[in-house]
Amino acid sequence: MEAIASTILETPEAAPAPAASTTVPKLISGSEALMMSLVAEGVDTIFGYPGGAIMPVYDALYDFQDRINHILVRHEQGAGHAAEGYARVTGRAGVCLVTSGPGATNLVTAIADALIDSTPMVCVVGQVAKKLLGTDAFQEADVMGVTMPITKWNYQITNADEVADVISKAFYIAQSGRPGPVLIDITKSAQQELMTKPFVYERCQSVISYRPRLVPKHEQVETAAQLINNAKKPYILAGHGVQIAKAEAEMLAFVEKTGIPVATTLLGQSTISTDHPLYVGWLGMHGNYGPNVMTDQADVIIAIGMRFDDRVTGDASKFIKQAKVIHIEIDPAEIDKIIRADAPVVGDAKEVLKALLPLVEPNDHTVWRNEFRKYDAIENEAITVPALTTPEGKIRMAEVIDLVSKKTNGEAILVTDVGQHQMMASRYYQFRRPNSLVTSGGMGTMGFALPAAFGAQVGAPDRQVVAVIGDGCFQMTLQELGTIVQNKQPVKAIILNNNFLGMVRQWQQLFHQRRYSFVELQNPDFITIAKGFGMSGLTCDVRESLADAIDTMLNHDGPFLLEVIVEKEENVFPMVPAGTSVSQIRLK
Repeated sequence: MEAIASTILETPEAAPAPAASTTVPKLISGSEALMMSLVAEGVDTIFGYPGGAIMPVYDALYDFQDRINHILVRHEQGAGHAAEGYARVTGRAGVCLVTSGPGATNLVTAIADALIDSTPMVCVVGQVAKKLLGTDAFQEADVMGVTMPITKWNYQITNADEVADVISKAFYIAQSGRPGPVLIDITKSAQQELMTKPFVYERCQSVISYRPRLVPKHEQVETAAQLINNAKKPYILAGHGVQIAKAEAEMLAFVEKTGIPVATTLLGQSTISTDHPLYVGWLGMHGNYGPNVMTDQADVIIAIGMRFDDRVTGDASKFIKQAKVIHIEIDPAEIDKIIRADAPVVGDAKEVLKALLPLVEPNDHTVWRNEFRKYDAIENEAITVPALTTPEGKIRMAEVIDLVSKKTNGEAILVTDVGQHQMMASRYYQFRRPNSLVTSGGMGTMGFALPAAFGAQVGAPDRQVVAVIGDGCFQMTLQELGTIVQNKQPVKAIILNNNFLGMVRQWQQLFHQRRYSFVELQNPDFITIAKGFGMSGLTCDVRESLADAIDTMLNHDGPFLLEVIVEKEENVFPMVPAGTSVSQIRLK
């Protein structure tokens, strides 16, 4: 095995390049071997929570504090989401370290979230001693069985000699191909015992049973190029895979050469600046009007790094039946899974776009692109302008996001939770920099934003991180305020408080005759809670004070919580009702 030459996830220039191999002549314990392996892999941050079955590792970690920054979270789920936020902004695997039993099972939601959103994570969890396995010992859980369906790979270490090879393989699998989470379950006995041979760490370059294709087949690229060159109404659907592959520059060159309009998925947002003339908006259940309607009018669809999620397709049996489909995707399992591809291209998005660029002809699809603008005007008049200019009533969520966007010049990392505020943030924040949205897409995990924002801030200390959170979501992981304060990270968090589980309420209003069943919240005093943790904050409930409140938050030296009291029954439109065609998108 040799040093990884990573194509998908490159190590940022600021991070020191880890050595290809590391050797320690003396015999060391499994716990020491784990720490040495993480250092050799270039790990600089761990999000964790100690406990009995992982205590030998934490004892070894005591001697590595000068090389690895361990961040003590308040709940293991918070460790997982923080690792996700870190991974999403750095492109490197986020690392979690927790104990057995409930420590490991508390991590499960974040692992499942990472798998469906293709986020690289390496989760190391403690386990009871080898001789106690299967005896229902204290805090024993079948973590291997629990996590097998929600990891790219999991493995149980029962021998100290396994540590280096297993950790090396774990990072390779997590970060290569389509990224995802890996879980390593290490018994307490393996942590404590000495290795029987000197420690040697070599970075994994390949695994016999796992060989993702990076460079596409030439014939697949040629077929795709021919379809693109002959298209009259081509349309690009850009997903999260473009950013995972760090292919933003290649996609921009491709878009500008071909003149093809481009829309993004929810997770694909910030792939291209929202003010680019070829950007037409984002797709999905609450995406823009034009991008959804126009999918049914295109003659060639170029899907790049996206998986045709049901929130994009609506009724998949009625989705883009008129179009030839080019599907560029690194995971061959996604090809033809939902939508049949006329021209599948398996490979890394960066490599595919590099190969396509010289084969596609310069073009100008201005007439076709202007069709999108007609729908923009309709959406603007029906939804956007009223949401941003109505002077009466409570503050609207759209107003808050619009102001934050303007005051940060669209350059902040926006971390959102799940629900109405997530959709409003996606609609009204104008992204100007790549890789600037961190959100829970496929799993839709409430409670994601606060710990993920902290992880993103740790991973991108030079960027401003703003979390947008609903009042329901905030109460799921608010204990992580303590983590933020203890680690002095300048996260800015906004609670959009409507005293409702807003998205569920919207569905109950529209599809269940306003039968509001258990969605109204009696909320605590959020600012008092924040101050109890040592975080500054304020509440804004009048429109005239909103701009100043946002300035106070953004200019504060350190973490800050801004609670904005918003309209209780504001709805998010446009909306494609579940199970319908995207052509049935509603404006009201």
